[in-house]
Amino acid sequence: MLDGFRQIVPAPPPPADIFTTYQLTHQFYREAEARQEFQAYCEWYRQTAKRHQKEFKKMQGDINIFGWFCRR
Repeated sequence: MLDGFRQIVPAPPPPADIFTTYQLTHQFYREAEARQEFQAYCEWYRQTAKRHQKEFKKMQGDINIFGWFCRR
């Protein structure tokens, strides 16, 4: 008869260590994801800056048409 009651009694709640481990793991993966996103952003920014520098250098060699109209 006691074996029948053992099946009815719920299992004890898990220890608090499991929750802290889960929370720590979650925070670690979120931090790793944030760093990867930041690294991708920095790479995009570097590429964009290089492209803009090339365009600016190219524009400096162009004829300044606006300057012709503003001459006094």
